[in-house]
Amino acid sequence: MLHEQIKNGIKEAMMAKDTIKLETYRAMSAAFTNELVAKGKKPNELLTDDEAIGVIARLGKQRKDSIEQYTKGGRSDLVKEEQDQLNVLETFLPKLMGKDEILKIAEAKKAELNITDAAKKGMLMSAVMKDLKGKADGALVKEVVDSLL
Repeated sequence: MLHEQIKNGIKEAMMAKDTIKLETYRAMSAAFTNELVAKGKKPNELLTDDEAIGVIARLGKQRKDSIEQYTKGGRSDLVKEEQDQLNVLETFLPKLMGKDEILKIAEAKKAELNITDAAKKGMLMSAVMKDLKGKADGALVKEVVDSLL
C-alpha cells in the first residue's frame, strides 16, 4: 500500500540524508493523517491507495501553485525546492493523459451531449472531468474544452 510505502520512504530518506525526499515524505505522511482525521478515522489507520493518490495529487497541485507564485515573485531558490518536491510526488501518481487523448474524449463527449455553443461549456467541462477524474490535469482539460467552443 502507498501509505506504508511512504512510511518506509521516510526511513530510507533519513538514512540517505536526502532532505528533499525526507521533507516530501513527511508532508505526505502528515497529509495522510489529516485526511484520516477528516474522514473520522483514527490517525494510525491506513488510507486506501485511491485515497492516498488523491492526497498526493492535492499536494502536487499545491506545489505547482507555489512554483507559479515563486516564479512571479522572482524566488528561483524556492522554485527549485518546490520543483524537486513535485518530482518526488509525481513518482507516486499515475501518468496523466496528454492533450491529444483529452481532445478525443472531449470531442466525443461534445457530440454525445450535442453541445454546439459556448453557453454550455460548463456542462461539457463537468462531463469530461467526470470521465477523466484523476487521469488528466484539470487545467489542460479546460484548455482543450475552451479550444472546442
